[in-house]
Amino acid sequence: MKKIMTTHFSKQVLDWYEIHGRKDLPWQLNKTPYRVWLSEIMLQQTQVVTVINYFKRFVHTFPDVESLAKASEDEVLHLWTGLGYYARARNLHKCAKAVMSDFGGKFPDNQTDLESLSGIGRSTAAAIISLAFEKPATILDGNVKRVLTRYKMVEGWPGNKKVENELWELAENLTPKTDNAEYTQAMMDLGATLCKRSKPRCEECPVKQDCFARLESRQKEFPNSKPKKDKPTKSTFMLIQLDKLGRIRLIKRPSKGIWAGLYSFPEYEKIDDIEKLMGSDNHKLGSFKHTFSHYHLQVHPVVVKGCDSNEVRSDDNEIWYHPEVTEEIGLNAVVLKVFKKLKDI
Repeated sequence: MKKIMTTHFSKQVLDWYEIHGRKDLPWQLNKTPYRVWLSEIMLQQTQVVTVINYFKRFVHTFPDVESLAKASEDEVLHLWTGLGYYARARNLHKCAKAVMSDFGGKFPDNQTDLESLSGIGRSTAAAIISLAFEKPATILDGNVKRVLTRYKMVEGWPGNKKVENELWELAENLTPKTDNAEYTQAMMDLGATLCKRSKPRCEECPVKQDCFARLESRQKEFPNSKPKKDKPTKSTFMLIQLDKLGRIRLIKRPSKGIWAGLYSFPEYEKIDDIEKLMGSDNHKLGSFKHTFSHYHLQVHPVVVKGCDSNEVRSDDNEIWYHPEVTEEIGLNAVVLKVFKKLKDI
């Protein structure tokens, strides 16, 4: 197996980035620790093309960490609606408050303090240090893992601690102390634009001559997939109550668990439970499946029209919401899908 030359690798990556790297993304302009942090959280498990508009709307509403910290959770979740992985938004809000209360409104510039904040792990902290403060740091996000597992044909699922530790050691050995911010961004770009998951553009890659997976035509085998487990399927009946004004009853979910803090429909185990409560005059909207990381959820929406909003008990966690009137609340993906289906009935 060939020995990796650290300076050779980083030089190739940096030379490529100088010509082909992305340098005009919204968070790269008017760069601040706040904007870098926000983009890094949004980019977790989400593609750049999706994040751009969300980022722009977010910084327009919350231009700095102070304004974000002062916002309500509903306002934050509302702006996050559709981006998914909502724990990121809740942690974002907690983090902003902690930066204001514990660090005087300024993001810390060291690994330990950054990792103490909600939603910031080892790689995200390093990205902030490198990109925002221009101090040497090593990242290992999904894009970098893909590049390195192919480059050295690192066997095993990267989520395994032993494999992850091997990748961290490799990443640290390859990361230069000089031009660190450029190298950090270059590695992100290399994974996102060339070393793609399904269709890697190997012929354009600056390190193709030394990439072990390419030399053995095994690019598609790396990174190794997570060992598969059969996901169980659960079922729920969601009650969609419409009043005469076209408004829909939504309930805010608890602060912990699935869709925490988001608004959704009342749920029941059986259709009989809904019919006992509302009667049999209802419309079945058409079942569909929603997949979480650990299970599938078979959703059965049941629509009851003409409800009197004054007769339905409501408390602080319930609202009557009109899909065409923007209110600053967070909605989960199932609610958004049901709203689209309602237009067809």
